[in-house]
Amino acid sequence: MITSLKFNNCFAFNNSIEMNLKADMRTKKFSSNVININENLNILKSAVIYGPNNTGKTTFVKCIKAMKRTLLNKEIRLDSNIFTDYSVCEQSISFIYEEKEYLYEYKFDAQKRVYIYEKMCEIIKDQYNNEKEELIFLKDAINQIYECPKDEQLENVLNIASNNNILIYTVQTEKFEILEKVKTILISIANSIEIVDMNRVPNEKTIQMLKNKDDETKKVVDFIKNADLYLEDYRYVENLNIEVEGKDVTEKILRNQDFMDQIKIVSIYKGRAVSSLAFDSLGTRKFAALASYVIEAIEQGKTLVIDELDSSLHFKITRAIISMFNNEINKNAQLIATLHDISLLDCKRMFRKEQIWFTDKDENGTDLYSLKEFSYAENGVRDTSDIQEKYKKGEFGAIPEPDLISTLLEVDNEEI
Repeated sequence: MITSLKFNNCFAFNNSIEMNLKADMRTKKFSSNVININENLNILKSAVIYGPNNTGKTTFVKCIKAMKRTLLNKEIRLDSNIFTDYSVCEQSISFIYEEKEYLYEYKFDAQKRVYIYEKMCEIIKDQYNNEKEELIFLKDAINQIYECPKDEQLENVLNIASNNNILIYTVQTEKFEILEKVKTILISIANSIEIVDMNRVPNEKTIQMLKNKDDETKKVVDFIKNADLYLEDYRYVENLNIEVEGKDVTEKILRNQDFMDQIKIVSIYKGRAVSSLAFDSLGTRKFAALASYVIEAIEQGKTLVIDELDSSLHFKITRAIISMFNNEINKNAQLIATLHDISLLDCKRMFRKEQIWFTDKDENGTDLYSLKEFSYAENGVRDTSDIQEKYKKGEFGAIPEPDLISTLLEVDNEEI
């Protein structure tokens, strides 16, 4: 479970931005939207990001994806902001693992393709709820500082370890108990993050769940059925007779297995089975593909990151998905999603103020900020305020002001 994400000089972000997912428990409203790790640590179950196009919403998701790839030793896909001369990207994640909070951060020189800084620590709170970092290791090639307070042997290795990758992949971790544990923790948190782009949501996971025909299959099918009043069943049919232009076609002719799996998904309407690929709307097929990710996240306590959650979905379905994560039956799953649908911008029935975030940019760069930063004293924002109206009026920024009609007027003037 993630407690904060921080990125600097990554892709579109030329400045440092941070999403803090710790709940402000001075506010008791929507307590079901919060997971209580202990009396001093309370984490938000969901966070949504609004903002105009091209202001950093997708970039934020891209940053998370780049971090996940780094932690899983996959091809590096991280670049610095193209409008700065500084080539060093900074990424940081705080998270909960076995009821302890950890911080891991690194700096990557995108020009030289090397990791020049790494730090891992446990975050400890004292009796007054003040946070303190207990260092596990520090590998700082910039300032030539190498520390590992609990393992002198590992400390001696830090300054000679390669910078071509993060430490857990450049040193034989099995030789160092601390580093082996760090590797387990970092891989675990990376695997607990699922990232979905609703414009290209893959349905392999849903297809596999339908193939398994177990309890998870029933949950996914029920989830899909509950979103459509007319859908009676949704299933994978192994021995489906396939027709193309009125002629039967064997599977040997259709050699693409992914396509074969796609056309074997059928929807049942009024007792009649039809190909989902041919019959169902784009929104229904997107929702069906997303279903397995939602169920798995809640069942396994994952953090599900969705870009453009409301793409092709009715607002009631989007609201229902968010409500599943905010529900009190959810004990340790999280949702981070980008949105455009302002009907979901609701502090009266859905969100705490710190769950709503905005992206915006100006001549100084791109920014990420929370609704919580707008106090009642400054502009009258309460938990009971009509956030939609205030947003439409531009009181929080993060709203486009397109002047499309001027294009037609210019054309008309040219013709005259």
